[in-house]
Amino acid sequence: MMDTGILILAAGSSSRLGRPKQLLPYQDKTLLQHITDEAIKANLHPIILITGAFSDEIAAPILQKEIEIIHNDQWQQGMASSIVAGLSHLILLNSDIKGVIIAVCDQPFITAYLLLNLIKMKTDSGKGIVACSYSNTIGTPVLFDHHYFNALLQLTGEEGAKKLVKQNEHDVATIPFPKGDIDIDTEEDYALFRTTASINPLI
Repeated sequence: MMDTGILILAAGSSSRLGRPKQLLPYQDKTLLQHITDEAIKANLHPIILITGAFSDEIAAPILQKEIEIIHNDQWQQGMASSIVAGLSHLILLNSDIKGVIIAVCDQPFITAYLLLNLIKMKTDSGKGIVACSYSNTIGTPVLFDHHYFNALLQLTGEEGAKKLVKQNEHDVATIPFPKGDIDIDTEEDYALFRTTASINPLI
């Protein structure tokens, strides 16, 4: 998928968890290694990992040559700064790129199949935005056509890509992501996730 890149947002401080959620172990990997591996399997390019807090700790284990790591020194200003930093770098690498997927690292059930399904739905639907649907909402991972790049670059503060999804509902398609609501913000979330996964190893 050389015409579609991915931004993996991993700059947050995990303040509610008290330790870097990006490095939490799951199935012999960290959560961050899981999402980067799935992006590689999906043949997305470029794959851009945006770090902020704990930058050195998070970047050190990432050895794959396919991963472009950039540090967002404005990460404390909110998620928008990571989107802007990542997308700006993506455009520098490939000014002709046709789309970008925005993903976070604490949705452990993201797969290459899901990422490729976003691209397939964009082609099939002709829509400029394809989001994932779960728990009566839509969210990440979300794919944006290049026509939305300028709008993404205008995001500020805590604004995420969901703002653009809401503003352009007429141009949005969705795909199901049944386990998309499972993310990890607290130790309780992580404990529940590990318990559920051990009881249902195929979850």
